[in-house]
Amino acid sequence: MELMNIARVRWACRRGMLELDVLFQPFVEAQYQDLSDQDKLDFIRLLTCEDPELFAWFMGHEQCPDSDLARMVIKVRGRAAP
Repeated sequence: MELMNIARVRWACRRGMLELDVLFQPFVEAQYQDLSDQDKLDFIRLLTCEDPELFAWFMGHEQCPDSDLARMVIKVRGRAAP
């Protein structure tokens, strides 16, 4: 997997579920540019997952089995926390 330009990342953040849009879009705007290259790759990989799977991970209904993606879920959720 390779790094994407920011416009492609923003486009990939547009999901079929509003709940995911609300998490991903602010994260990309506020933090994506400051991530390490490895974190950017992990985030891009996270965006390749299916919406129901992502929803379950972000809502805490299921644990993400991939430790790198699970870490990115925590990072994105932390950005959304008040």
